[in-house]
Amino acid sequence: MQLTPDIRASFMPTGVLRASINLGNPILAGRGAQGAPSGISVDLARELAVRLDAPLDLIVFDAAGKSVTAVTDEKADVGFFAIDPLRGNGLHFTHPYILIEGSYLVRKDSPLAGNDQVDAAGTTVMVGKGSAYDLYLTRELKAASILRAPTSPRVVEEFLAQRADVAAGVRQQLEADVAQHPGLRLLPGRFMVIEQAMGMPHGRSEQAAAFLRHFVEDMKRSGFVAEAMRRHGIQGAMVAPPASV
Repeated sequence: MQLTPDIRASFMPTGVLRASINLGNPILAGRGAQGAPSGISVDLARELAVRLDAPLDLIVFDAAGKSVTAVTDEKADVGFFAIDPLRGNGLHFTHPYILIEGSYLVRKDSPLAGNDQVDAAGTTVMVGKGSAYDLYLTRELKAASILRAPTSPRVVEEFLAQRADVAAGVRQQLEADVAQHPGLRLLPGRFMVIEQAMGMPHGRSEQAAAFLRHFVEDMKRSGFVAEAMRRHGIQGAMVAPPASV
């Protein structure tokens, strides 16, 4: 899709492309060896800035909810989020570029053996506040109670501190937690597939939103996303299938 001056201006009304980066999801971003933001979302933000011929400002957050709010309130121009109907009220979403599994973690002596046993009266589930799985489980769980950690990386810490029955999160993060806490285990399978996409404020032009959708599809088709996953050592996630734009 051809870049026009109007599209470029819609992306960066301040003259700088401000990209909201969520460090709360290790699949998307983290801190590099020198402490600077690094990861797939950072790579995509830099490539988008190149396509727009724009200076780039990375605005870093420790939780998905904060990152979403920054873009919804137009304090950032683009961001990297899990698609969710609630977030769609304030954002233009692309199609997903990565699919991630949401999983449950329990103590080794827990009687829970499967995902279908979690939604029961008296069961407490710890989630990261404002995360994709918080929004999803808030809708889907009917009998279990939800507890919320301040950020996704702190889910297992709060799960242990508050003696919750289940921790919910991105599978890769929970696997890392299990490696540090031998008394924990993951339940088999997944309770959801998290569709990670790019988004921009709903008030921006439809032409700019279309440009962003085409950009994401090009990044998948060209192998950019797959190469970024390989470079950053991401396992367990997959490149989302192509979508029509």
